[in-house]
Amino acid sequence: MAAVVLNRVKSPAFPNTLKEVVYQPRAFTCIDDGQIDLTPDLDSYRAAFDAILGNDPTGGCVFYYNPKTATSRWMKTRVKVSAISLGNHIFSQ
Repeated sequence: MAAVVLNRVKSPAFPNTLKEVVYQPRAFTCIDDGQIDLTPDLDSYRAAFDAILGNDPTGGCVFYYNPKTATSRWMKTRVKVSAISLGNHIFSQ
């Protein structure tokens, strides 16, 4: 998610601050369902730090979803760019 957020900040199609991107209405289910309030684990800190350093395992993607839990048909129409096995997330443009 960290790389996707930073990619959105860079994109003219999205707000241009971290806070505006993260809290954009209905942009991330982890905001809507309260997961943002969970205590981050070491992997979460590492992912955020890696993203800040410019490491982007998504290849510049601005969308992601878990195909096992996603309910948005629109999201599934996006062109799949990459998949990360941890959490089974699909990343797309």
